[in-house]
Amino acid sequence: MSDEQNPVPEPMSSWPPGAIDAELERLQSKYLPSREEIDFAGLLQDPALKQAAIVSSFGAESAVLLHWVLSIRPETPVIFIDTGKHFDETLKYRDRLHTRLGFRLINAVPDPATLLEEDPRGTLNQIDPNSCCTIRKTFPLQDALNSFSSWISGRKRFQGASRAALPIVERDGARIKVNPLALWSRDEIERYFRDHDLPRHPLETAGYASIGCAPCTRPTSEGEDPRAGRWPQMPDKSECGIHLGPDGHFVRVSAAR
Repeated sequence: MSDEQNPVPEPMSSWPPGAIDAELERLQSKYLPSREEIDFAGLLQDPALKQAAIVSSFGAESAVLLHWVLSIRPETPVIFIDTGKHFDETLKYRDRLHTRLGFRLINAVPDPATLLEEDPRGTLNQIDPNSCCTIRKTFPLQDALNSFSSWISGRKRFQGASRAALPIVERDGARIKVNPLALWSRDEIERYFRDHDLPRHPLETAGYASIGCAPCTRPTSEGEDPRAGRWPQMPDKSECGIHLGPDGHFVRVSAAR
C-alpha cells in the first residue's frame, strides 16, 4: 500500500489535522451513517480501536457498558481510576463485577510523590476540587492510557446538559474515544440490567444517581439532574476535571496549598 493510501498520522500537537479528522470521518461514515443505521459491533472491532481500553468508574450504570462491550470484544482491559477517595461500596462493586465478568482490571492510582506534595493532608478536595480531580484522576488516567491508542467511555447524553450533544466517536488528543452508550435512554439502560440480570451499585438504593468520590458526591432528589449530586460544593462543576489543551495534552493546574 502506498504512503498516499496509508498516510503517517500527524503528531499529537496537530490534532485534528487541518481541522479535518479523516479517521473519525471514516468511522462515522462506515459505522454511523445515520441514527437508524448504527453498527456498534463493527465500530468496536475496527482496527483503529485495536489497542483500546474501557475506562470505568464502576458507578451506577457501569455494569451495562462493561457487559455489552465485553460481549463484543472480551479481551478489552478495564481501567479504574482508584483515587483513594471512593466509597467502600464502589470498591466492593468493582470487585463483584470483576468476578462476574472476568475482565483484566487495571487500577490506576495517583502518584504518591504528587499526593505528598500537592495534597499532604488529603483535604485538597475541600479547598480546590478541580486540582484534586487533576492529580487523582487526570494524571493517573493519562499514565494508564499511555499504552493504548483509544478508549471507551460510558457517558450518555441523558446524564445532563453538559453531555446533551455527546458524540459517539471523538478525539482525545491523538487517541480515539468512543462513547457507545451516548444515544441510549434511561429506559434502555434499565432494560439491559433486567435482561442480563446485572448487579446494581449498592448506593443506588440510598438515592445516589451518579457516583464518584465519597467527599464530593451526595444523593439526588427525584426530578434532579442525574449528576446534580456530584461536587455539590461547586454548582458550576459538572465533570471530573480532565483538562485538555488544544493539542489534546492534559494541562496541569497548580494545586492549592
